[in-house]
Amino acid sequence: MNNKFLGMLGLAKRAGKVQTGEDICSKAVKSGVSKLIIVACDASDNTKKSITDSCKFYKTKFVEAGSKAELGKFTGSDSRAVVSVNDDNFAKAILDRLND
Repeated sequence: MNNKFLGMLGLAKRAGKVQTGEDICSKAVKSGVSKLIIVACDASDNTKKSITDSCKFYKTKFVEAGSKAELGKFTGSDSRAVVSVNDDNFAKAILDRLND
């Protein structure tokens, strides 16, 4: 996995601009707070479908990247399937580094 992407995700977490967990992220999408949703590649099919359908409906950017363990490690948890980035600048920086 791209360490620049994960490093930027960790920085966003330390800045308080990240929420984790499927339910919390789903609420962030529905309320318009979320600027980017990151779904782990090894998340369950139901989780992927649920969160991506919400993102499409509410026109929130989303990407599938990293494993649950990687996302959890860089957001200070054991394992996370879904991460919400709640800041435009961090969302853009993370997407830029993901494509490096």
